[in-house]
Amino acid sequence: MTVETALEPVFSVLDTEPVPFAAAPTLRFHLHVDDPLGRAIQTIALSTQIQIDPARRAYDAETMGRLVELFGPPERWASTTQVFRWAHVSALVPGFTGATSFALDVPCTYDLEVAASKYFYSLPDGVVPLSFLFNGMVLYQGEHDRLQITQVPWSCVARWDMPVASWKAMMAAYYPGGGWVRVQADTLDALAARKAAAGHHSFDDLLRELLA
Repeated sequence: MTVETALEPVFSVLDTEPVPFAAAPTLRFHLHVDDPLGRAIQTIALSTQIQIDPARRAYDAETMGRLVELFGPPERWASTTQVFRWAHVSALVPGFTGATSFALDVPCTYDLEVAASKYFYSLPDGVVPLSFLFNGMVLYQGEHDRLQITQVPWSCVARWDMPVASWKAMMAAYYPGGGWVRVQADTLDALAARKAAAGHHSFDDLLRELLA
């Protein structure tokens, strides 16, 4: 077995869809990889970091107001809308020769204290500008049937604009007609006590009263 440096594989993102009936909200990204050397690849052990690049899209005034908590007032956005990480996932790409397609599953959360979720939730429509940074090892059959290994360097990057509707459709499937807000245990206890004392049948009724 030898390790060598070769031309980088070329990755691209094709589409995304919600994964039905997963244990937690999950988006499945469909990707394509092309090997410029046309080798018989046994597998690619792939590590993928997915980043959000908010400066790559435009925002109307209402959306800017919803994103103040993340990026501050609009006059500061030139310096505050920096790239930030969304997810880091691993996958094994099955064997192929030349090129193939594969899937990458990304678990998601509706916790609005997480920057990525807060960003997704604040966008009414349009796209989420994503960058996929790939790293890992390519195993392939070389001359004389010798197993060869080459790296997937971090310079392998694919940009893709994910429709906001894809994220909203996934969350609607897992939280139909509602959402999820994390609060401290003592806050939840206080809300439950107030709900019982006021005779409300749901936390929605209680929160409407408190907001009023």
